[in-house]
Amino acid sequence: MKIVLPGGTGQVGTVLRRALTAAGHEVAVLSRRPTGHGEILWDGRTLGPWAEVIDGSDVVVNLAGRSVSCRYTPDNLRAMMDSRVDSARVVGRAITAAARPPRVWLQMSTATVYAHRFDAPHDEATGVIGGAEPGVPDYWGHSVDIATAWEREQEMADTPHTRKVALRAAMVMSPDRGGVFDVLSRLARLGLGGPVAGGRQYVSWIHDHDFVRAVEFLVGRDDLAGPVNLAAPAPLPHRAFMRALRCAWGVPVGLPATKWMAELGAFALRSDTELLLKSRRVVPGRLLDAGFAFDRTEWPEAAADLVRRVRGR
Repeated sequence: MKIVLPGGTGQVGTVLRRALTAAGHEVAVLSRRPTGHGEILWDGRTLGPWAEVIDGSDVVVNLAGRSVSCRYTPDNLRAMMDSRVDSARVVGRAITAAARPPRVWLQMSTATVYAHRFDAPHDEATGVIGGAEPGVPDYWGHSVDIATAWEREQEMADTPHTRKVALRAAMVMSPDRGGVFDVLSRLARLGLGGPVAGGRQYVSWIHDHDFVRAVEFLVGRDDLAGPVNLAAPAPLPHRAFMRALRCAWGVPVGLPATKWMAELGAFALRSDTELLLKSRRVVPGRLLDAGFAFDRTEWPEAAADLVRRVRGR
């Protein structure tokens, strides 16, 4: 198949590109800063010569969007919104204009669209969209607004010959440097991988191999469209999540952190505490109902596999 990955140079794009290329597919990456073979210049906002690669392709997986690992300043929030909405809009325009449009468009979204919650998991049918839940910082609603606008742009695109799927992805865990697993592992190995603010908040995750397999599954299933949760079926509290990660690295102790300590750490890392404190209890209802079987359903086994791969690099 010919597969186009707009915004495919980040962590998730690297995971997908590597696996899809190894499987024998022709993969083209749209990038603002192309550097190698198979990478094509685009600006993520306007139509241009890059649109020719979408015409005649089989699959588009749009991953474009400014990283959420940043301080949630007004400028950064605006950049996060604009980069997602603009890229989804222009990808839709390219598909609409194509003489031979792709048969499926997978649009990256996020599990953060769901409400901060401890009492029950969110699946696609019964999950509660966030933004109005009590007891959380008001600015957390911006992440939900960004996610819903992102999905709405794909939904509104006039692509009658192209099936559309919104990938509500949890954190994709891969051994690649600079990814979320790398950051969390660094904290654990330094002895800083204890629970944050009590550790009750749920962590949703997906192993990189299962993420790729889920994408391939969705490409092949013509009966699936709309939002799909890409998350392992067993989210767990942050306390247990970090304990399993420390165990995988052979680190016996992880210092706990209070909320204000997490805020200081996030400030030093130029990130935001929402990434640590929001309870994301998300489960893959539609994937499981469709018969998808995860290879890595439990975090301790997934973490052990990822650590082995890091050590084997």
